[in-house]
Amino acid sequence: MALALSAELVAAIALVVAVAGAVNGVAGFGFAVVGTMVLATTLDPATAVAFMILPMFAVNVALVGDLTRAELRSCGARFAPLLVAALVGTILGMALLDRLPEAPVRVLLGLVSLGFVASAQRALPLPPLPVVSDREVADTPLVMGAVGAVSGVLFGATNVGVQLVAFVRSFDLSHGLFVGVVALVFVGINGLRVLAAGALGLYPDLGIALASVAAAVPAVAGVAVGKRLRERVSERLRRGAVLGLLTVIGVRLILGGAGIA
Repeated sequence: MALALSAELVAAIALVVAVAGAVNGVAGFGFAVVGTMVLATTLDPATAVAFMILPMFAVNVALVGDLTRAELRSCGARFAPLLVAALVGTILGMALLDRLPEAPVRVLLGLVSLGFVASAQRALPLPPLPVVSDREVADTPLVMGAVGAVSGVLFGATNVGVQLVAFVRSFDLSHGLFVGVVALVFVGINGLRVLAAGALGLYPDLGIALASVAAAVPAVAGVAVGKRLRERVSERLRRGAVLGLLTVIGVRLILGGAGIA
């Protein structure tokens, strides 16, 4: 499917990606979720998922730069089973995305968006995500492989890696190291996804692929701006604003996929 890239559409996409980056910079999460879900309300959902891969890659590369060489070697070796399994699962998820009709994918993205809101909100306590709490068990290749494969399938189809993030968080790493490790995992996954998206034909045309490359610039810029604004906005307000936005987007996607709106 070819998609005409008018000046208005290019400007709108750049704005969406920049805002998603700013959201991530302010709240510390939400870049992939906000960017993908907003784009999916106007673009074909599979195209929206594929479009966000390169901007996500750029943002995570910037975050990986916070790790020292020693940390990169140590974390790379420690989390290798998680990364390899997530890579395989991600390709499967992307292949599934390419075979689903548009309406069910919109509903799936809407449900994932609302699920993300439910897991991130703090007003109503919910059971924690099913991650392994025993650190020694979680640190085994078998468990890492299982978590990586299942989480990879979801991430490949939706751009949402909540389960991967929750699993890495269970290791009680320092905040800086946690952010770096999560970014390292997603850099590896998204690097492969760029090639897989092209091979699977998820980019409608060369224009969309080039626009995705260009979108990395406002994405990184948006994150930088969001970081500067973080101290000026209360944690409660920024979290509420992000989750409120995702709730509206999720409901709209579900209704649109169901043919109601």
